[in-house]
Amino acid sequence: MSYEKLIIYTDGGARGNPGPAGIGAVLKTEAGEVVAEISEYLGVATNNQAEYKAVVAAIKKAKELGASELDFFLDSELVVKQLNREYKVKNHDLAPLFVQIYNAIMGFKKVVFRHVPREQNKEADKLANLAMDKAGSFTST
Repeated sequence: MSYEKLIIYTDGGARGNPGPAGIGAVLKTEAGEVVAEISEYLGVATNNQAEYKAVVAAIKKAKELGASELDFFLDSELVVKQLNREYKVKNHDLAPLFVQIYNAIMGFKKVVFRHVPREQNKEADKLANLAMDKAGSFTST
């Protein structure tokens, strides 16, 4: 099954910054039906690297699901402003991830990145923390 538009909540975190890191993402239809969840342990990374890698993983999954429009919600204001080109990406570790995201979204009709308060991103946060807790990974559909 393919989806015209997906609503995607992503989160990444690291305990120690850098430290053990994980990502979480929830992909939903416009009606709110969860079509995929991602929870993956990254190893050692920074919070911002994890935030970017969560977006990368969600884009990959959205492509597999055949979506043409993506509406992202992240609780990292810095990453959202960088992805929206309001801030420059000065960190040499984040620059390749930024380029990877921009290359990956070229095949979509529309991609939007929005900032939400942490309280509105609990599902993705839970999956990121689950990954850090278990130091394992899963993707469900």
